[in-house]
Formats: sequence, C-alpha cells, structure tokens
Amino acid sequence: MNYKLELNTQEPNSKIVFNTIKFDSFKINIVERYIGSMKARPTLCEVLFKVRTLDDVLINRRDGNIRVKIKGDDFETYQKLSRDLNSYEYKNKLINRKEVEENYVHFILSLVIANYQLN
Repeated sequence: MNYKLELNTQEPNSKIVFNTIKFDSFKINIVERYIGSMKARPTLCEVLFKVRTLDDVLINRRDGNIRVKIKGDDFETYQKLSRDLNSYEYKNKLINRKEVEENYVHFILSLVIANYQLN
C-alpha cells in the first residue's frame, strides 16, 4: 500500500503538532499535544487521530465516535516511534529513514484497523 507521510505541520512555538499519513483512498490526521517549552525538551502528553476520506469527509469508528485517543502501552509505543522520527539520526540520515517511517505508519495503521471499519 502506497503512502505519503507529512510530518510536523504546525505554527511556530505551537504546543500542538499535526502529522498526516495519506494513502490511496484515505488519510489519517494525527494530533500531538505537548507540555513544556517547545524550544527545550517538550513532553508529549496526548495523541489523537482521525481517519478521513481524501475529500476530507470524517469516517466514524465502529462505536460511532470520530477520533481515537492513544492510551496506555500504545501511547508509550507511539512516544518511542515519534521520538525516532524527530531524532538527530533520522534528520541527518544516519539511520534507515524508510524503516523508521514504516514502523510509524504500520503502528498507526494497526490502531486504525482495530478501531475503524474500512470498506
């Protein structure tokens, strides 16, 4: 499955970060909320995601809600994957960027499959 990863689309000094994963038939909007100074070491405190069609129509979850809040062990896993995407090594191509991106996308996709009924 083809995808395009758009990372860190945000306002300067904003404590909210938007990431998007676009697939052939839908996209996933990820919202990360941080606490602390964005210039020093911000702390990730909340992650939400929504699934939309390519023409921006929201897709409901199996339970009828729209967004998913990542909690518990999944949150810890997400933190690690997000840290890898924002690392010095990733930005300067010292590690396999494709592998880091695929791990991130596969994790988010597993959460989408668990929460949404995609036809």
